[in-house]
Amino acid sequence: MTDTIRFDVEGMTCASCAVRIERVLGKQEGVESAVVNFAGQEARATVGNAADIAALRAAVDRIGYQITEISPDDDRRPITERYNAEAAAQLRRVIGAAVLSAPIMWLAMVGPAELWNPWAQFILTSIVVFWFGAQFHRATWKQLTSLSPAMDTLISVGTLTAWAYSTWVLFTKGAEAVVHSDHLDSGGAHVFFETAAMIITLILLGRFFEARAKGQASQAIARLAELGAKQARLLSNGTESMVDPLELAPGNLVVVLPGERIPADGVVRSGRSGVDESMLTGESVAQTKTAGDEVYAATVNQQGRLEIEVTQVGPNTALSQIMRLVEDAQATKAPVQRLADRVSAVFVPTVIAIAAAVLIAWLVATGDVGRSVEYAVAVLIIACPCALGLATPTAIMVGSGRGAQKGVLFKNAEVFERARDVDTVVFDKTGTLTRGAMTLVDVDTDMDGREFLKLIGSVEAASEHPIGKAVALGAEEQDVTLATPTDFESVQGKGVIGVVDGRTVAVGTPTYLTELGVDGLADWDRRLAAVEESGNTTFLAAVDGQVSGVLAVADSLRESSGDAIARLHRDGIRTAMLTGDSARVGEKVGSRLGIDEVVADLLPGDKSSAIQQMQADGQTVAFVGDGINDSPALTVADLGMAIGSGSDVAIESGDVVLMSGDPALSVTAIRLARRTFSTIKQNLFWAFGYNTAAIPLAAFGFLNPAIAAAAMAFSSVSVVLNSLRLRSYDA
Repeated sequence: MTDTIRFDVEGMTCASCAVRIERVLGKQEGVESAVVNFAGQEARATVGNAADIAALRAAVDRIGYQITEISPDDDRRPITERYNAEAAAQLRRVIGAAVLSAPIMWLAMVGPAELWNPWAQFILTSIVVFWFGAQFHRATWKQLTSLSPAMDTLISVGTLTAWAYSTWVLFTKGAEAVVHSDHLDSGGAHVFFETAAMIITLILLGRFFEARAKGQASQAIARLAELGAKQARLLSNGTESMVDPLELAPGNLVVVLPGERIPADGVVRSGRSGVDESMLTGESVAQTKTAGDEVYAATVNQQGRLEIEVTQVGPNTALSQIMRLVEDAQATKAPVQRLADRVSAVFVPTVIAIAAAVLIAWLVATGDVGRSVEYAVAVLIIACPCALGLATPTAIMVGSGRGAQKGVLFKNAEVFERARDVDTVVFDKTGTLTRGAMTLVDVDTDMDGREFLKLIGSVEAASEHPIGKAVALGAEEQDVTLATPTDFESVQGKGVIGVVDGRTVAVGTPTYLTELGVDGLADWDRRLAAVEESGNTTFLAAVDGQVSGVLAVADSLRESSGDAIARLHRDGIRTAMLTGDSARVGEKVGSRLGIDEVVADLLPGDKSSAIQQMQADGQTVAFVGDGINDSPALTVADLGMAIGSGSDVAIESGDVVLMSGDPALSVTAIRLARRTFSTIKQNLFWAFGYNTAAIPLAAFGFLNPAIAAAAMAFSSVSVVLNSLRLRSYDA
């Protein structure tokens, strides 16, 4: 038996940190797999019974990082608050470092040529490097003692090298030699105190902007968490009292007045009102709720007074499930991230080797120790792989958060990559392109109409299928009293059979009645075809082994179905529809919507075979269907999109959950996934391109260390800002 444990991670500063922690966790006894999210500052380990959590913490601590287990009951980790706190702390450090670095720069550039000048630079720089830059040196010490250098190593080695060389020059050659030296003085009397101070200041500034931007990227889930009601109006023994929603329990009765948020998932027991469920489904139109209807935590009661029986509270509510799904997606890695991880794993040691080679090469070529140190330090600073580690997770974080706001839940990071290749979207008809609310609209029989409806309605009433319910309701609406059938049997996708008042009644498809050996099928072909011309779902009924009538139920198309098909066509995506109806009915509906291909006469189990055939023909298929009835098709599709609701958002089948029945959400899902993956590619291109171009420039002396520090900080911030553009994307 395995379990997934979540950890907060402290101390990560780059992609190579995440890779290193991931590798160490994965090697521990009892750990089957581990994944670390740099942007989310989180680790997840799949562990067996033999796993020792204390041993995991100790193993990670040895390489310079700290992990803290997150309680399973914690339905929302305050990650945004952490980033805000980090940003505030970095801002304080930036201000302190800048206050000291400004006079250092003035003393170095235009200050008086007095002997106290270099000593003042030495004192001020030492404070900046060892006080405000202490976080880099502490992390580096742990990393080096565990032979696992990371980004902090590059910063620490670079700044300490500049400071140590300058200090050596000052103490060995004296302040007079420094004051009267030229920048290119071959005697090596030049010092780089201002370089060390500015590197620390600029990198702290970059850390501040990065933390603030990552906080903005994580706000989507935090905003969802804030939507919950702050108080609940508990009704007990006729008396109302205000309580904390966390104190509610299933079975409690709560009152929700107009304008208030519903405090927990529940069922309306009395009252009628419109409820704004846009935070759950993305739909702005209020949903009318009456007795027996389900309602969900954090949705807003708009008009009337509602009395609600609580069914789910706290981490079990639909809102909490949504947040968990989004967090799960953010914690996974897209396949494209693997390349970045492989590069990051060897990046820092490679950069240190390159910097050492640059130092030696310039010493051999020029003999100028100062210049050689300056160029080697520039290589160390410019190469920090922050942007590489932020490229993928920040885009996924923002893209999945934006999806949740639009009513689309991405269940893993692979979705963003797979959506790129989708060229065919296949829809289930009933409940997806149509409303799924059947009504009996046509009856053609040679029997007495009321007797026919009693027999057929009675056997259909025992069925849980929407068609059966529609027939039974249609009979009751005509004041027909139904009986309880005996020897009832339902065959999925075909029909039902039972005994009513001593008569054997069978209802279903022509194929099913043929299998039962019913007589008179050929005599009803013409009448069946005439009813099917309406485009409604039709079926036959037989009494005592003889076909006795044709029935039809109507299921109206959703208003947005046609627009969704048209938008997919504009995107160059082919469309198809799967249905259990006859070919005549399916083609009628398909023609009305402009669908490219209709596959009809399907049993529920045949849908997955139809999708596999399309895949065999070279198509990359996304399937949109019900999360329960269409599980095989959702699983076999290249991209499964399950239509969910507030009560079943954690649908196992499929890769995407559409929080309302609106088929237009499938278009939103594909477009947003594609835009997110495009953002990932842009980020990776910038990160790889930046390092590829910048290291040679620094090695050949075209970048001084201070400019390198500013450029490195900007590269990380630019990647996060590019990801943040997804927050306003409207597919």
